[in-house]
Amino acid sequence: MPFTIATWNINSVRLREGLVARLLAEEAPDVLCLQECKAPVDKIPAEAFAALGYPFMVARGQKGYNGVAILSKRPITEAGAGDFAGLGHARHVAARLENGVVIHNFYVPAGGDIPDRAVNEKFGQKLDYLAAMRDHFRSQPPRRAILVGDLNIAPREDDVWNHRALLKIVSHTPVEVEALGETQAAGDWVDITRQDIPDGRLYSWWSYRAPDWDAADKGRRLDHVWATADIAAAGHGSRILREVRGWDQPSDHAPVLAGFDL
Repeated sequence: MPFTIATWNINSVRLREGLVARLLAEEAPDVLCLQECKAPVDKIPAEAFAALGYPFMVARGQKGYNGVAILSKRPITEAGAGDFAGLGHARHVAARLENGVVIHNFYVPAGGDIPDRAVNEKFGQKLDYLAAMRDHFRSQPPRRAILVGDLNIAPREDDVWNHRALLKIVSHTPVEVEALGETQAAGDWVDITRQDIPDGRLYSWWSYRAPDWDAADKGRRLDHVWATADIAAAGHGSRILREVRGWDQPSDHAPVLAGFDL
């Protein structure tokens, strides 16, 4: 069963409903995973997406922040939602495809501005969340699974515009990179994007603060597509849709896509 999956931090699904519709029309992924929906589930414009050919949805929502949703052309059933680190945040939901593959959609906490949990509670929450993910995958090893989402960490030197400059900036600090690596190893996850594109700079996020984000190009690869090792060889065709960052009133993230033949 060949299918394409896309992941996108939409930064308000109601505000950017039109951008989601455009992506669905132009790229037509079989599955679209959204993060930072910033809406209760009943406020997500599911009927509009169903009219575009995506009648299936599983989601977890919160008013004004967080929130994750999986939209699908193909039948899906809910496969759980974890409250990792006990934060009470809508940051994870999972869905099962008809072929048995489970898709996990994650929105890892951003972590605030100061990379020190002693003075920044949000950074501590981020590290705790990653530790809880790691422990979960150790205790319940995933099989035939795909993990996507805004993981809010750019792990490799070529996943950021300037490795040395960002070593003390939240999203690229050594402690975060190590935590993400432990989480990845715990589930035997393979980074499909880097499997397909092993070399060169790749970014999926550019700050709103840059007057000209495209010219400055100070990006980070915060959005990821992983698969368990037992199906990783079926992944292919990874792309980051950089041009979407330049659409009218965009999210600061660009969609990341990959195909699977399963």
